[in-house]
Amino acid sequence: MPKKTLKAARVRRLRRGQKVQAATSTNGSGSGGLDVLAWENDPYAQSRPTRPPALAAPVVRPIPDLNAKALPVMIAGSTPKPRRYNAGTTEFRYWTAADALRRTADFWAPLLPSGTNWHSTVGTRLRVSLDVGEDLNAYYDRRGLDFFHGSAGRMIVYSGESPDVVCHEFGHAVLDALRPQLWNAATAEAAAFHESFGDMSALLAALQLQSVRERVLLDTQDRLYHNSQLSRLAEQLGWAIRQSYPDAVESDCLRNAVNSFFYKDPTGLPPEAPASLLSSEPHSFSRVFTGAFFEGLAGIFDTFGAATEKNLQQASVDAAKLLIKAIQTAPVVPSYYSQIAAAMMRSAPVTHHQALAGAFMRHGILSPESAHTAGVAGPESPRTVAGMVNLAQAAEDLPTAPIACSEYGLGIDSIMMHVASQPKRFNVAGAAPEAGSLTPPAHDEAAKSFLEDLLRLGRIDLKAAIGNRAGFLLQHPLRRKTHMLVKMSGGLALKRIHFDCGFACASRHG
Repeated sequence: MPKKTLKAARVRRLRRGQKVQAATSTNGSGSGGLDVLAWENDPYAQSRPTRPPALAAPVVRPIPDLNAKALPVMIAGSTPKPRRYNAGTTEFRYWTAADALRRTADFWAPLLPSGTNWHSTVGTRLRVSLDVGEDLNAYYDRRGLDFFHGSAGRMIVYSGESPDVVCHEFGHAVLDALRPQLWNAATAEAAAFHESFGDMSALLAALQLQSVRERVLLDTQDRLYHNSQLSRLAEQLGWAIRQSYPDAVESDCLRNAVNSFFYKDPTGLPPEAPASLLSSEPHSFSRVFTGAFFEGLAGIFDTFGAATEKNLQQASVDAAKLLIKAIQTAPVVPSYYSQIAAAMMRSAPVTHHQALAGAFMRHGILSPESAHTAGVAGPESPRTVAGMVNLAQAAEDLPTAPIACSEYGLGIDSIMMHVASQPKRFNVAGAAPEAGSLTPPAHDEAAKSFLEDLLRLGRIDLKAAIGNRAGFLLQHPLRRKTHMLVKMSGGLALKRIHFDCGFACASRHG
C-alpha cells in the first residue's frame, strides 16, 4: 500500500476509534459486563500537549484476567462489577489499573526465563493497593505496589490511575524477579537502571495497543524517536508535581524518553538537579539509558522497512528480548550501563548492530571504541554465557564490604554495603568528555558516592538503628525513605526499603 494511502487509512481508523470512545466514555450504565473503559497510557496523554492539559478519551478494553497464571496480581479491596464506568470514579480507576497490570504482565511473561516467579517476599501474587494515602508517589517494596493520591491545582490526582505509572512500578517487580541482585546494589547505575527499566516497561506495554502504535506513527510521520504521547511518560503526575515544584519534572510530563542526555560518571554528578540537567539521582540518571534504548528501538523498527503498526509491535518485542537477555548476563559493576549495552549488542542480529551502536554512542553509554568492540567481537562460548547466567542466579544479594563513614558523625566507623563487584564480562566503558573511554570507579568508591547521595537527599532511615542523637544533623524530615540501616552480626548494613517515584512531594518538608 502506498505511504499516503497507508496514512489515510490510519487516520480513518483513529477517527472511528475516537467516535467509539466518545460514545462510550460517558455511558455509566455499562456494556453487560463484556468489557471496560480504561486509559491507553495516561489520563493527560495528548498528541499535542495543551495548557492546561485536557483529559484523554478512555478506550474500550476487554475485561482483564488478574488470575492468569503468568505474573498474577491481586488488587486489594473489593472488585467492582465489570462495566463501562465514567472516568473519575473509583470503579473506573480500578479497571484502568487492572487493564494496565494485565497488559504489562502479558507482555513480559513470555519473554522471561521459564520458571521466573515473583520475589519470594512477594508471594505467589503481586499485591496492588490503589490508594494507600496522600502523596504524589508510587512504589514497589518487595511486597507489592502501592499508589497514592495527591492534591494539585484544586484537583485530586491518583497515581494508580495512570497506566504509565502502573506499568513503571510493575516493571520494578519484574526486574526484581529477574535480577534480585540489583535491589541492594550500592551503585548509582544499578538504581538508575531499575528506574529506566520501569520507564521502558511503560513504553513497551503501551506499544502493545494497536491504537497507540497507529497514533504514534501518524503523529511522528513514522519517525518513532520523536517527541510524542508515547515518549512523554506520566503526563498527569508530572503536571501535578510541577504545580509545587516547577523545575523537578519535564515541562509536559514526568520524564521524556526522547532526550539528549549524555552519559557521565555518576560519581562526579550532583545528587539532585533541575529536570533540564543531569544528576546522579536515580530517576534523573535513568533518562540516559531510557533515551538510548528508545532510540535503539526506533532504529530496530527502521530495519523492518515498512513502517506498519505490526512491524512496530514486532520491533518492541525484539528490543525487549535483547534487554531481558542482557539483564540475565551482564555483571553488576559500577559501569553497569555499558555492560548492559554491550550484552544487548552481543545478542542482537547483525542487522540491529548499527541501530544499537548509534543509540548507545550518541548517549555516551558506549564510547566509539567500546561500541566497536561490542559489535565486532565474535560470539561467546555457551559456557561463558551460562556462567554469567549462573552468576545472576547464584545469590540473591551481592557480596558486602565495609564502607567507612566515621566522618559523618553517625557514631559508627563503617556501614556494610552490597558492592557492585562482580567480574566484568565486556571490556567496555562509557565515553570520556574529550575522547576515548572513561575509567569506571572502583566498586568501593561507587558505594561511597552512593551512600553520600542518600545522606544528602535524606533517603536513609537513621533512627531505627542509631537513635535520635547520633548524626542528628543528617536526620532529614523527608518521611518516605528508600533505605534504612539494619543491625547485623558484622555491624550495621544498608538495606533498601522500596523503589518509589522519587519526588514524594508531600513529604519533602515533614
